[in-house]
Amino acid sequence: MPMRGTGIFTNPYAIEVLQSKKKELVAGIINTDHLVDWLVENHIISSDKRIAVLNYRTREEKNSRVLDMLVSCGERACRLFFYPCLKYVEPALYDYIRSYVSNVSSCFGDAKRQLVGYLLERDKDEIPRNTPKKAEEFTQNMTPKKKPRQVLKTAARPQPAHVELTKLYQAAALGDLSSLDRAFGDSNVNGTNTNNETLLHIAAAQGHVTIIEYLLNKGAKIEVRDNKGQSPLHRAAEKGHTGAAKMLLQAGAHIYALDTESRSPLHLAAQNNHFPIVKLMLKEEARNDKRMKSFLHMAALRDESKLAQIVLKYGAPVDTKDEKNRTPLFHATSQGHLNTVKVLLEAGAKVDVDLIDAAFNSDNQSLIRLFLEHGSGISPTVIVNALFKAVQKNLHRTVGILIDQGIDVNTRNGMQYTPLLLAAELGHAESVKVLINKGARLDERTPNMNSALHLAVQIGSLSVAKLLMDMGMDANIIGSGDQTPLHIASFHNQPPMIDTLIRGGSKVNARNKEAVTPLHIASQRGNQDTAECLIQNKADVNAKDRYMRTPLHMAAIVGNASIAELLLNNQVDPNAVNKEKKTPLHLAANEGHLDFVSLMLTRKARFAIKDMDGNTPMHYAASKSHNKVVKALLLAGKNKNIDDKNVWRKTPLHLAAEHSHEDLVELLLISGAATNALDNAKDTPLHCACKSGNFKTAQILINWSEGGKPKFHSTNSLRKTPLQVAESGDTDSHQQIAALLRKKMMLTK
Repeated sequence: MPMRGTGIFTNPYAIEVLQSKKKELVAGIINTDHLVDWLVENHIISSDKRIAVLNYRTREEKNSRVLDMLVSCGERACRLFFYPCLKYVEPALYDYIRSYVSNVSSCFGDAKRQLVGYLLERDKDEIPRNTPKKAEEFTQNMTPKKKPRQVLKTAARPQPAHVELTKLYQAAALGDLSSLDRAFGDSNVNGTNTNNETLLHIAAAQGHVTIIEYLLNKGAKIEVRDNKGQSPLHRAAEKGHTGAAKMLLQAGAHIYALDTESRSPLHLAAQNNHFPIVKLMLKEEARNDKRMKSFLHMAALRDESKLAQIVLKYGAPVDTKDEKNRTPLFHATSQGHLNTVKVLLEAGAKVDVDLIDAAFNSDNQSLIRLFLEHGSGISPTVIVNALFKAVQKNLHRTVGILIDQGIDVNTRNGMQYTPLLLAAELGHAESVKVLINKGARLDERTPNMNSALHLAVQIGSLSVAKLLMDMGMDANIIGSGDQTPLHIASFHNQPPMIDTLIRGGSKVNARNKEAVTPLHIASQRGNQDTAECLIQNKADVNAKDRYMRTPLHMAAIVGNASIAELLLNNQVDPNAVNKEKKTPLHLAANEGHLDFVSLMLTRKARFAIKDMDGNTPMHYAASKSHNKVVKALLLAGKNKNIDDKNVWRKTPLHLAAEHSHEDLVELLLISGAATNALDNAKDTPLHCACKSGNFKTAQILINWSEGGKPKFHSTNSLRKTPLQVAESGDTDSHQQIAALLRKKMMLTK
């Protein structure tokens, strides 16, 4: 019971009453929702607490939560709960509490006056004369399982039944069957005294078998509990009355019943060295066909190693299984109960894979060593699997113990990972350190040739990466595709990791098998933070890969203007050419990246430069119909290069007409493109439009009247005019173009 304050304003008495009578209150509050509503409406508890209460499933759980809330709210809240809340919502329960107040023990001292003031003086009605009756009504309202056994004890006057039972109790205690029979009359065989004991409790405690038989024939209930929560079987077992216990068991007494201290009849028998009763209980347990938790399971769950020894000695099977097919050893192991585990293992308990997992998952060194000491039948495969599971869960102590048992620290699992590789990939620094200290090789690789450092970098684990390098791993170790860890960090945009790797000795310009540097990767991925970090660490901005591409080429492909500006600000060559003589401007124009193209044009990029096929950036933009890019290139060159020809002597207008881009054709014509330029096949742009069968493109060219008009009679190398080319087409569009040309050439009306 909590201490009471002595200050004039501190009086925890209502809290004490609530706590001491909590069991009865939890069982007796029937209208929980109504009570909560009252407390909220009267501002005793806040409205959000209502939701918290409703989340509980049972009435008892809800009631218990409400009472805990009131205690946390303080003395005033508890007083208001008793009066007027309880009187209004649960009047029968309120009368019971008032009856308790009137007989409150003097142990409450000065606090008693306050309680009387709240529950007697404030409520002017006298304590009802029928308090015992109301208390009885209160107990009847409670659920059978939760019924408190001390309610009638606090009534204002003792029940008449108690007086009538006095002689009966004396006869039962003395074992006087004749006196008991004469006095019995119409008495209730299941009546209780102030300790909630029945006649059967008294007879069992004294071991009077004849009295027990007589009472059972009268209808005595064998599971009535006294104030200690004990059944008659508890009493017989505690006193060592084997005959009485046997008769009660034959009548169906519950062998696993627990008293208020969670003790079963077998517990009491074992504690008092009544081993014949222990043996009797185990024999009764063995008769039970249903699979359920046994006495040995109970001992394992509660770490009662001495009890486990006793029940094993008297015949309990060590590997008995419960309803979930689990043995006592499994429960003791799961709970980390070392003493009981040792008892069970020494008794020969079977060790299976589930038990190994349960033991090793605990990361309890003593427990694991126990298993390894007594588990002579554990296969090496099971131990190896346990090692990888321990690494996976970062149970580093378990990892160390298992390796100390002689397991190869560099063994591999089904995925061909060593423990170190797995620990690195998961970022488990503690396990990594243990494994290296136990001799793990740093040069082991995954099937795709990645090292532990590559794996740590991939997930961004700075602690593991630094630990590996500190323990001697080469920061430039080659992995899949000859990539170093720095390549991996660049791919995943990890500037802090890059700094760590470079401090650990990584070469900033390391090349993979394609001669790609980390800066190439960062530029292609658009990882600007990483690119800045690499450049600050002296990365070569003009490094070329196997295809002669610089980082600027890589940025051009994805059109990342921010990366491009960063590279240009650090002296990258804007006109560097790759293996196909393409500049970054060629690549950006081909992809239609206007921002990138515009930036390059302001930074001295050569807009008319030709690649190995003679194509200018405008050729690529025209072939892909990137109108805005073409317009930007025209503006930069002031239309001077509009008729530049590639190796096939095609102009941008040829490509635009060939690929059916009517808007772009019109833009080029307006900008002064040559209408009748000839390519290697002597095709004009109109020939190209007629081949592609795009009516709108052909229509623009046919109707063009500014500057050089299209030559309708011009023949190509096959001596075909545009009309003949169109007529050879097999689509409706081709026939529409032919019809338009015939009309334009006055061949038809």
